[in-house]
Amino acid sequence: MADDREWKPDLTSHVYVYLQVVHHIADEIRTGRLPVGARLPAERDLADQYGVAVNTIRRAVRELRDHGLVITVPIKGTFVKAEQPPADEGDSTTN
Repeated sequence: MADDREWKPDLTSHVYVYLQVVHHIADEIRTGRLPVGARLPAERDLADQYGVAVNTIRRAVRELRDHGLVITVPIKGTFVKAEQPPADEGDSTTN
C-alpha cells in the first residue's frame, strides 16, 4: 500500500466510504501490491492514510475479514490471508 498513498475515498459518492476502502484494499490484494502474509498498517495509520475515521477502517477491516481476504491475529495485527484451494483440490478420495 506504500505505492498508493495518494488514493482517497470519494466522500461525495453514493457508495459508502467503508466500502470504497474495502474495494481499494481488495484491489491491492488482487494485484499483488499487498501480497499474502503482508501486514496491514494499524487502524489509526490507515485512517490517517485514507483521511477517514478509525471506525470506518474498523468496519472495512471487518468486511475484508468476512470475505476471507485478511485475518486478524490479536496483538500482532491484520494480515493478508492465503487463498484457500477449492474443497475438492488435493482430496484423493474424490477419484
